[in-house]
Amino acid sequence: MKLSSRSRYGFRAILELAVGYGNGPIQIKTIADREDISNKYLEQLIAMLKAAGLVRSIRGPRGGYTLAKPPSEIRLDEVFSTLEGPLVAVDCLEHPSFCPKCTDCVTRRIWSEMQDAVLNVLRSKTLQDVVDMSKGTDRDANYTI
Repeated sequence: MKLSSRSRYGFRAILELAVGYGNGPIQIKTIADREDISNKYLEQLIAMLKAAGLVRSIRGPRGGYTLAKPPSEIRLDEVFSTLEGPLVAVDCLEHPSFCPKCTDCVTRRIWSEMQDAVLNVLRSKTLQDVVDMSKGTDRDANYTI
């Protein structure tokens, strides 16, 4: 499984907003410069996050974007599904009629377990958890965004 640039860049952008949460809005240009993402592509990603209700815009000369709710209330699976759509490891997990061997396929069970494991990780973490990781306040090593 390989994540698209949409997910990688989108996660980095929303993490910038999570790290800065409570300090006012952040302009797209600031995020784009910090994360080395083109303004145009970032605008598309932010629009997706805004449409999903994860990000909100603030107008005016000191406007920009901020999270729509605290980082502790935004689970990573919400961000992922907004950027990528539903996580489906193989087509037969979503549509059993896709494959005639679906009912007795051993590998399908493996793909199902793999998909469940990834979803469980994404459901169990919030943006605040990742902010804490970046600041070294969790039990793991210090990370950067």
